[in-house]
Amino acid sequence: MISKKWFILIIGVCTFFVTLEANAQYLKANGYNGIWFTLGQFSQYGDKYSGGLGTYTANHIPVAIYAPEVGKTFFVYGGTTKKEDRHLLIMISYYDHKKGMVPKPVIVYDKMGVDDPHDNASLSIDDMGFVWVFVSGRNTSRPGIIFKSTLPYSIESFDKILEDEMTYPQPWWIKGEGFFYLFTKYTKGRELYWTTSKDGRVWAPHQKLAGMGGHYQSSNVWKKKIVSVFNYHPGGDVNKRTNIYFVQTDDLGETWKNINGKSLITPLSDIQGDALVKDYEAEGKLAYINDVNFDKEGNPIILAVLSSHFEPGPKGDPREWMLIHWKNGQWNFRKVCESTHNYDMGSLYVEGNTWRIIGPTEPGPQKYGTGGEMALWESYNEGVDWKKIRMITQGSSRNHSYTRRPLNAHNDFYAFWADGDADKLSESKLYFSNKKGDKVRVLPYNMEQDFQMPELLK
Repeated sequence: MISKKWFILIIGVCTFFVTLEANAQYLKANGYNGIWFTLGQFSQYGDKYSGGLGTYTANHIPVAIYAPEVGKTFFVYGGTTKKEDRHLLIMISYYDHKKGMVPKPVIVYDKMGVDDPHDNASLSIDDMGFVWVFVSGRNTSRPGIIFKSTLPYSIESFDKILEDEMTYPQPWWIKGEGFFYLFTKYTKGRELYWTTSKDGRVWAPHQKLAGMGGHYQSSNVWKKKIVSVFNYHPGGDVNKRTNIYFVQTDDLGETWKNINGKSLITPLSDIQGDALVKDYEAEGKLAYINDVNFDKEGNPIILAVLSSHFEPGPKGDPREWMLIHWKNGQWNFRKVCESTHNYDMGSLYVEGNTWRIIGPTEPGPQKYGTGGEMALWESYNEGVDWKKIRMITQGSSRNHSYTRRPLNAHNDFYAFWADGDADKLSESKLYFSNKKGDKVRVLPYNMEQDFQMPELLK
């Protein structure tokens, strides 16, 4: 008979070695090296999109979350081993606001030779502080994978929870309710789905939200109202993406409504149906949705880039940054600025009467490539007028792209992005800026210590 004392000791030793084994699976990288990618669809002015895409895509939401309980901003990104390898690693780390330091990033999942940042991850944190990583799959060839941290507010080790068909992950933890998860499946084109879970382990059957030939969506949450904004792909052709649609639910998908509160029947299939915000197809325009946020009353605001051609170069001009705001019972359309590429992706911030846009709105060193130089724009009258406050980056050797807005963004880690040469293979570094845009820090590309302060560039 084993005594209670020895039993506890044996269990403790076993737990120790199990923990060592679990932690051994989650190696740390010796620096923050972003993934570089080229789609390989070239025309006169280069690839359709390429460069440093560690924070890609606009449809992976969110990729960073500030957790006030521990004073840290957690973030995920597409990393790699070194520039020449182009070997995608799903990375996670955090910025400690009190110490002003970052640890060596943790490799959550090795994509085993895949170089495609469509497989990047999204992030969530539940009520107990557990950190969830939703790794995107790709079509039906690579499944999506869900991981959960073994300890609250920790990135040291993770449990693999689920593999399933899911791309462009957009997980939202609804306080007291559980997960509401929006994602894409390649059924008849890129179609939109959702599912729910109380605990992240047992999930309801997938339900289709929209199927009109294909869609890209952006989503957000206001209190317990979940909204999805998406375009559609005529004939399943992503190069013809157009129109903008809006749907919302306040009961975890039991009912879906349009902006006027009219109930909708899902899956949506009518191109001219009640969810339609703007018929850009009739105007011959393409619509690239960047972000969706809310004014102080909870009315939705959509940020999109409009274009006249899917290829890079001047024949797609003007690339118009358009703000679409629901107010006074109608959609109001305001042009913010113009940029040089369809995939110049920025983020929209709303704080009372001050609205901000941070993104690569200015031409970069690779003029016709993805991204450019980062700028800060502000509006003080609900998006009617916009002013460029400052350049956030200048004189760069590589384009900056895919500015991401952290959930609950802290003033010191307000925007998160990567850089990369859009014309040729290059290293890719990762950056974040403060709210004013006057302080930019680069995450350490090489690390010799376990913790290091990001370099202040300006």
